[in-house]
Amino acid sequence: MATIIICFKSRFWTSYLPPLLLYILLPFPSHLKLRFHSIMDSLLQDWPEPVVCVQSLSESGLSTIPNRYIKPPSDRPSLSITSKQNQHSIPVVDLSGLMDDVAGCRATIQAISAACREWGFFQVVNHGVSVELMERMRETWRSFFQLPIKVKQVYANSPKTYEGYGSRLGVEKGAILDWGDYYFLNLKPASVRSREMHWPAQPCSLREITNEYEREVAKLCQTLMKVLSISLGLDVDYLQNAFGGGGGAGECLRVNYYPKCPQPDLALGLSPHSDPGGLTVLLADHRVGGLQVRKGDAWVTVQPLPGALVINIGDQIQVLSNSVFKSVEHRVLTNSMNERLSMAFFYNPRSDLPLAPAQELVTPERPSLYRPMTFDEYRMYIRKNGPRGKTQVESLKAQ
Repeated sequence: MATIIICFKSRFWTSYLPPLLLYILLPFPSHLKLRFHSIMDSLLQDWPEPVVCVQSLSESGLSTIPNRYIKPPSDRPSLSITSKQNQHSIPVVDLSGLMDDVAGCRATIQAISAACREWGFFQVVNHGVSVELMERMRETWRSFFQLPIKVKQVYANSPKTYEGYGSRLGVEKGAILDWGDYYFLNLKPASVRSREMHWPAQPCSLREITNEYEREVAKLCQTLMKVLSISLGLDVDYLQNAFGGGGGAGECLRVNYYPKCPQPDLALGLSPHSDPGGLTVLLADHRVGGLQVRKGDAWVTVQPLPGALVINIGDQIQVLSNSVFKSVEHRVLTNSMNERLSMAFFYNPRSDLPLAPAQELVTPERPSLYRPMTFDEYRMYIRKNGPRGKTQVESLKAQ
């Protein structure tokens, strides 16, 4: 495990990763925090090694995967479904109940609350996002990933912002990599929206369809934020205001492409992690499964329903709820017979606002579990190290 030694005016701080974010946990003066942030920014300027497109490896016809993608034995997936896994499935909530009478609305809110407390994941149907639009998103982005590699590489990204076309997360040299490619875009607020050069020119309808999808999914997220606030006994707009208000929340899109893998028992499409942001809305591949959610000691395979969206709680909601709602580890399996495409829409807090547990949820019996931090500071960890389970949010608990 890598060691970081940071020198500030002849003082040395040594830490093993995780936690990376010493400048949050330790009482550094503000000017030292800025200097540390500058050091970290310099580490994220470029990838430590040449980036290889996973799709190109898959299409080369190889029968064994390179060592860089072989997970340690303890992290490899078990492709045999156990009876214990078959006994579980993530909850499904019909959001049309929110428009029902008082009893129906209350029952729907209670169902979402229970899912957030017990699973951190649930599927929603009758969610207000056009099913036809969801299909157009799938078709359009699948067409992009079917373009020649050299066309896609024009949009190759860097670890500075991750915007564009990429094949790895984290800048640790020699790290074991995941078997997948992706495209990442910042959508909101306008001040950080991905610039023209980061948007694919092909297919020509991609930007229009993506923008339309963003508008509909953002409305869904705003509704869910109200439901979660009510479920916690907070003011209906509490979580939305904590995220920066209606126009201040961040919105990002990560389109995941998992090519065929000749040895799916050795690799993962995406390593176990919890999402660092607020809410994630996943448009899963309804043809090919692969998403798994941790439930106790088991990995439960998600079976997407037709027309459904998968919702999961991110670390920032766990922090704001003082761990009443839980972000949950999840991972993605690979497949030897089929490629897989999914789209994760991230609804995040404004990056410069300090977040801490709501005071209404802090009591002598349940003290504040987390120190205040901004999302900008928080997400530096995953940009540096890639997905690492729940180590980040756990490392930030107040002592």
